[in-house]
Amino acid sequence: MAFRPNPLSLTVPEPAFESWLRDSGYLELLDQRSSSSAAAPGAAAAASGDAAAASDPYASGFFASVFSGLGTLVSLVTLNPLSKLTTDDFSGETPSWTAAFIGSCDSYSFPSSPAQARLRVHENVRRFARNYATLFILFFACALYQMPFALIGLLSSLALWDFFKFSSDKWGLDQRPVIRQCLVRIAQIVTAVILIWCNVQMAIFCALCVSYAALMLHATFRNLTLSKPPHKKRK
Repeated sequence: MAFRPNPLSLTVPEPAFESWLRDSGYLELLDQRSSSSAAAPGAAAAASGDAAAASDPYASGFFASVFSGLGTLVSLVTLNPLSKLTTDDFSGETPSWTAAFIGSCDSYSFPSSPAQARLRVHENVRRFARNYATLFILFFACALYQMPFALIGLLSSLALWDFFKFSSDKWGLDQRPVIRQCLVRIAQIVTAVILIWCNVQMAIFCALCVSYAALMLHATFRNLTLSKPPHKKRK
């Protein structure tokens, strides 16, 4: 993606320019900028280490790249991928699973720096929020399939609240708020006992763990691409 030369762009601060790129949907350029900024110090470090490599025959850039990659992955441990997620990210259309979400082999690469990894995670989570939510539902359904007792407990809880709503409308409990509040508390306690006894929390925990791992791996290695089509000028 190339921009037309513009002398005014020299006076734009870098944070404002990156914000404009993000708002305009040019996430691919943001990814390239973070990669190029990380490559500069890496080249300087490689140049400074040439003398040490020449004196030490066992010195190699392999170990440096391994430790650098491990440092990049470790930096994501304390990252909250949902910190920049908003409700508007769930209101749009779901990106295509094949072309946008999965992509091709060229759509994935190892992040060159922790900054690029964090940028990818935040932007990919916002763009593919509906896809990740669908994956969580799918993993939760698979967990319930593997744990039929938890599925029975979940269906029993839903049936309990459906019966409570039907009884509330039939007996006119809305006109008796004290009795209705007491029955709501009792239903909540019964629901909690059913869910814990049927081990539903374990199914939710397994689905959350698998979904989080899939989200972090995909969002970290997925290259940022153009999220919005550029505006065409009218002739």
